[in-house]
Amino acid sequence: MIRNTTKLQKFGWVLFILYLIALTYFLFFAESFGRVPGAQTDYAYNLMPFREISRFIKYRGLLGFQAVLLNLAGNVLGFVPFGFFIPVVSRRGRIWRNAVLMGFGFSLCIELTQLIFKIGSFDVDDILLNTTGSILGYLAYWKVQKIRVRRKIHGRNKTDK
Repeated sequence: MIRNTTKLQKFGWVLFILYLIALTYFLFFAESFGRVPGAQTDYAYNLMPFREISRFIKYRGLLGFQAVLLNLAGNVLGFVPFGFFIPVVSRRGRIWRNAVLMGFGFSLCIELTQLIFKIGSFDVDDILLNTTGSILGYLAYWKVQKIRVRRKIHGRNKTDK
């Protein structure tokens, strides 16, 4: 897997692993996000799409800007690096459908882990927001690749003259 990779891909792996460690910490262990072991005794879940998203938008004045931003934007932005690094570390991830499915699958695994271990809650809206973040990350990767290819082509033309 890592044997036939470039230095840039190896660096991508290192960054991806560091990202996964940070994400794991924030999702499962960060006390500032209410992740206290044993604090939750019941299973918490939302299976209705857009229920929590609309609740956060509707009651944004009551909940506060920080809570709304943390929940909605945080779930999206938290998965942008996933969508960006998947095509860097995986050849299959370079196909947009695969990158989106991997983002969806990874988010589903996180939500199921939260449900099983009663840390946070299983929320279908989080899966939607996380998958959206993965898509945005993939689009950023795609744009960076287009710029790299364009620079490489223009660099060759300048040296050919």
